[in-house]
Parts: sequence; C-alpha cells; structure tokens
Amino acid sequence: MSRLFPAPLLSVALFVLWLLLNLSVSPGNLLLAAVLGIFAPLLMAPLRPQHAHVRRPLTVAKLIGRVGLDVIRSNLQVARGVLGAGQRPPRSAFVHIPLDLHDAHGLAALSMITTVVPGTVWSELALDRSVLLLHVFDLEDESAFIEHFKQTYERPLMEIFE
Repeated sequence: MSRLFPAPLLSVALFVLWLLLNLSVSPGNLLLAAVLGIFAPLLMAPLRPQHAHVRRPLTVAKLIGRVGLDVIRSNLQVARGVLGAGQRPPRSAFVHIPLDLHDAHGLAALSMITTVVPGTVWSELALDRSVLLLHVFDLEDESAFIEHFKQTYERPLMEIFE
C-alpha cells in the first residue's frame, strides 16, 4: 500500500486542494484530483529520501498556535515601524543564531516559520547547519531576540523532529 501511496496525507491534501481550487466536484475534476493525488507523490518520492517522523502532536498544535499569534503581533510591529519611520527609523540587523536543531525536516519547518513571520528573513544557513543568519526588521536586543527565537521555535521543533 505504501508503494501506491508513499505520502497518504499529501495525496488526500492534493485531492481536496484540487477540488477546492476548481470549486467543482464534477466527474472530470474528481478524476483529475485522483490522478494528481496518486501520481504527484509517486513522482516526487525519489526527491524526498528521508521520511519525517513527527513526534508530540500536541507540541505541533501549540507551535502552530504560537506562530499564528506571532504573525499577528509581528504584522502590527512592522506596520508600526513602517508608519513611524519618520520619528524613529527601524534598527534592521543581521543576527547569527547558533542552532541545536539539525534535522532536515525541522530546519525546513523553521525556514517556513521565519518566512511567514513578518520582520524576519532567513538569509543563510551554515554548511554544517550550526548557525543561522537572519535579517530582522527592527531589532532592539539581539540576545533577547536569539533567546526568544530558540525557545519559541527551535526547541518545539527539536521536540517534534528529533
């Protein structure tokens, strides 16, 4: 069964996403959704040699909620920084963050989180995966930012993937 569906959740997600994007459950769309759901994961399976082993689903839910709150809070901070730039310009900076997380799936999730949260941009990852370079839109205290980043994002990802 795993040969036909190497990633069953991805197959289901692609099937549902196709139907939602087309806003139709006609026989043709059902057939195309099934073809996409079956063949896309099969064709992409060689590109993903490692399988992710997600542990602690409650931690996943907490992390998703935390990222959602951080997105809202960061949007407000960036808007305040842009609108108030005439009074106090933002203090943009590059920050080197030492990483304890080395799992490829965890690092991929961390890169998506930093992309989604406004005010941070993933700039570079050291070849040995030991240091992450982030650009921060408005940095007040570098050490506090690093500690917040590690506690809020890296530690839960380590619990989930390592």
